[in-house]
Amino acid sequence: MSEQEHAETPDTTSEKLVELAKRRGYFFQSAGAYGGVGGFYTFGPQGAALKGNIEDAWRDRFAVAEGNMEIDAPTIMPEPVFEASGHLEGFDDMLVECPECGESHRADHVVEDNTEYEDAESLPIPEVEEVIAEYELVCPNCGAGLAGQAVEAFNLMFKTNIGPGDSQPGYLRPETAQGIFVEFPRLKEYARNQLPFGVTQIGRAYRNEISPRRSIIRTREFTQAELEYFIDPEADEPDLSSVEDVTVTLYPASEQDAEGGTEIETTIGEAVAAGIITDQWVAYFLGVAKPWYEAVGVDMDRFRYRQHLPGERAHYASDCWDAESEIDGNWIEMAGFAHRGNYDLSKHGDHSGDRFTIFKQYDEPRTVERATVDPDMSYLGPEFGGDAETVVEKLEELAARNRSAFDGETVEIDLDGETREIPVETTGFSLEAKTEAGEHITPHVVEPSFGVDRVVYTVLHHAYREDEVDGEERTYLDLEPEVAPTFVGVFPLQNDDELETEAREVAAALREAGLSVTYDDSGNIGRRYRRQDEVGTPFCVTVDYESLEDEAVTVRERDTTAQKRLPIEDLPTALPAIRAGDLEFEDLEG
Repeated sequence: MSEQEHAETPDTTSEKLVELAKRRGYFFQSAGAYGGVGGFYTFGPQGAALKGNIEDAWRDRFAVAEGNMEIDAPTIMPEPVFEASGHLEGFDDMLVECPECGESHRADHVVEDNTEYEDAESLPIPEVEEVIAEYELVCPNCGAGLAGQAVEAFNLMFKTNIGPGDSQPGYLRPETAQGIFVEFPRLKEYARNQLPFGVTQIGRAYRNEISPRRSIIRTREFTQAELEYFIDPEADEPDLSSVEDVTVTLYPASEQDAEGGTEIETTIGEAVAAGIITDQWVAYFLGVAKPWYEAVGVDMDRFRYRQHLPGERAHYASDCWDAESEIDGNWIEMAGFAHRGNYDLSKHGDHSGDRFTIFKQYDEPRTVERATVDPDMSYLGPEFGGDAETVVEKLEELAARNRSAFDGETVEIDLDGETREIPVETTGFSLEAKTEAGEHITPHVVEPSFGVDRVVYTVLHHAYREDEVDGEERTYLDLEPEVAPTFVGVFPLQNDDELETEAREVAAALREAGLSVTYDDSGNIGRRYRRQDEVGTPFCVTVDYESLEDEAVTVRERDTTAQKRLPIEDLPTALPAIRAGDLEFEDLEG
């Protein structure tokens, strides 16, 4: 994932949030007892629950509601998978090493943090070196000059070995997508060989980041939620009617390149009609994702879609947009929406020898002219030896791709970088009329790829609030009820056996109703309210002495601190209705 960010000013919301997250069990650096290790974080009880709720919300929207499948592939895969995908050759970041302290840094981050360049990642390495020298940029760690230091490509893959002895090399996956692509020959059968169909996956991915930073925004182990949607590019079009009226803030490449360029407020339908979003499938998923982000608690005044500039877009992607959120004045990427073409399936098909295609049946059988070869092995064998079978494959491929190559007396093929001529008469080249019921096509892929950890961080950051209640400063998280780690806190007013017994019975009834509940009888009631406010619990229920008489409790709402009296017997139906959005707190009646 790319990222646009700059140095923060002191005492930012992020700094306060990181402190709160550690204190209240949202997230903290892993292995602290051993000094910690950069780029690895543990989600505590609150953070794991919030993250799980966001994952469930994503699954409900992008798997269940869209009718897509979900799989769970291994996080380690053999080396050939990543040879085919191109990760071994091209999955690099730019590294620059300090000549004084030896610290390694992302060269593009050093540039972005200290110059007006916002997308240094898309610059070629020589140009990044020139920028470092021109601006006399220094090491963020010790202040030594970096001008003249070589900027090198650093592969982000974590390598491992599979099995003992002469083990098979493998890698921790840098994205969940390859686990879907490599299983396409079987997954298409589950889809009954019918396009379009989608496959989702939520799981861990690993990237050996040069300089992980900003807590869980840039880490070496993280969670992705990805959808790979397989389509017939000539036949499948999305139904935009359900998303055409979704309002979006767009930052297209044309505006990024223009002097004084700015974001555009529009709708999905208008953006497609105006050619701002050129790919309709990408437009569809942008329209689906925007209400989802709002539902889980992303502030829509601090949210936009930014189009990739040509230099940062993957070579196989026809278009790509990032969902970005504003954090302390900086924009961070939360998701990417790309049309990947048939690159991935074609690569795995070429490298594996398996068929990564789908048979597309014609409405009526067609008679077509096909070029075929039937090589004379008595010639090819002595001439090419062990390469004879490879020559046959190359002749077959050439006949299918360019039959005119066989028009002369000889035909040329490339064999290990050397051009070889073969007499056409020995190839058995011919044209045959065949009646076919259909053809094998390689589907194209549209991919919405979400960084779950970054969504978690954004939701927490956008929910962070400070106010004053009864003359006392208060910090609270304005989390949406759907994703809040705990939905309701239950308290006895005082440490009294009867009150505690009643309060525990109330907590048990609410758990049976499917709500996440915390029970707290430690400290005065005001302190217990503050604890729950700080972790974002939407409601608190207090059992007092009157409850023993009238079988009613006090229900307190987090944001306004308003309170209402409600019969205990109504709680298991009223509170779930509020969580589901079917009832408002203001409408509760005692």
